[in-house]
Amino acid sequence: MEQNRFGFFSSIPAVTKNLIIINFLCWLANFALPKLGIDLIRLFGLHFPTASGYHFYQLFTYMFLHAPNSLEHVFFNMFAVFMFGRVLENVWGKQRFLLFYMTTGVGAAIIQILITYIRIKGIEASLDSESIALVYNQGESVIMQGMQFTHPALNKLNLLINTQTIGASGAVFGILLAFGMLFPNTPLFLMFLPIPIKAKYFVAIYGVIELFLGVANFSGDNVAHFAHLGGMLFGYFMIRYWKKKDQDRGYTY
Repeated sequence: MEQNRFGFFSSIPAVTKNLIIINFLCWLANFALPKLGIDLIRLFGLHFPTASGYHFYQLFTYMFLHAPNSLEHVFFNMFAVFMFGRVLENVWGKQRFLLFYMTTGVGAAIIQILITYIRIKGIEASLDSESIALVYNQGESVIMQGMQFTHPALNKLNLLINTQTIGASGAVFGILLAFGMLFPNTPLFLMFLPIPIKAKYFVAIYGVIELFLGVANFSGDNVAHFAHLGGMLFGYFMIRYWKKKDQDRGYTY
């Protein structure tokens, strides 16, 4: 029994296994470290560049953090890494898979920042300079105190500027896209759909849904849909580049 269990873990490729372990350890740390006065999300979650807590390294670190009050957030992301990431790592090897994972995660962050910038500028166009300055000067403390501005537009602006983005979803969507491109006709079974659907259609449907939700920008939706699309976009260009490079070398997969 013990031998089979350890055999299962040893069968998971190294990078995939370590990514899953690191993400779960970071999630668990969110429960212990706040007691020591350490807020991982504030330190390593992705801030908008004009926010006081922004640091360049957050483009990399945010993807290893997940909502501490949601086991589903980290579980389903890591389940996708386990299901599809291990296949890609076996095809690409450790270095290429890790580079792909990190690049799509950073790419998702870049797209998220770009979309946030566009939305910020749209709101700022309807506000006077004093109101905008108020958000930049006091907005973070307002959120930390659990308070809100009286003006709805100021609250929207404040949330855009001073809310952190966390999660591996951008890299996960990159992995889903890669699986769909490399194994387009592989049938996938979904929990809510009892019939198989080819990977290429699954990815396409998921992408359209994320685009719709991102453009719709429903009130109360705190999911970074454009970050997901950013992971897919960067992943697409990486795969296209690698395929051309490998074909020039006479290598196909």
